[in-house]
Amino acid sequence: MSEANIRLVQCTRLKEQKPGLKRPPVPGELGKRIYNEISQEAWNEWRKRQTMFINEYRLNLTEFEARQFLQDQMHAFLFEGQDAMPDGFSAK
Repeated sequence: MSEANIRLVQCTRLKEQKPGLKRPPVPGELGKRIYNEISQEAWNEWRKRQTMFINEYRLNLTEFEARQFLQDQMHAFLFEGQDAMPDGFSAK
């Protein structure tokens, strides 16, 4: 994608205009909202945080509760500006 074709969004998470995602990252209304309001940079940050939650809590993504927990954490991270980390986790 050339520089002139980059889609910019006013990123809710980062509070500035940044390059957006190329397509909605999840299906449905939530995916559309992320596509319209979240930058690629913020989405990449979430993906790293998501991996920490999955690993630290040993989440089984075949379970509804684990998927719901991640979705709640994603919403808080992307749209509410929360920076929750897994319990007992400290960045070194």
